[in-house]
Amino acid sequence: MDRINSRQVIQAARRVLFQSLELGTAGMDPSGVVLSRLHGRLVFDLPVLLPEEQFVPIELIRGRQSRSGPARLRLPRKPSSI
Repeated sequence: MDRINSRQVIQAARRVLFQSLELGTAGMDPSGVVLSRLHGRLVFDLPVLLPEEQFVPIELIRGRQSRSGPARLRLPRKPSSI
């Protein structure tokens, strides 16, 4: 099973969020950040992820809990063998 360092993932997502805020590209309230190996992007709806992408919910980035419970990282799924 692949393991990730959640602290590094959240830090990378925060960098993407803060860069977007500095550039003024974050007009609406984002739902989170999608990270891949090469870049990250701010998203406003729940994304469909490519196999190498990870979704970090805004609650984890900002450090607050949602009313529905704790947020979790969404990891890429392994391709199923047919």
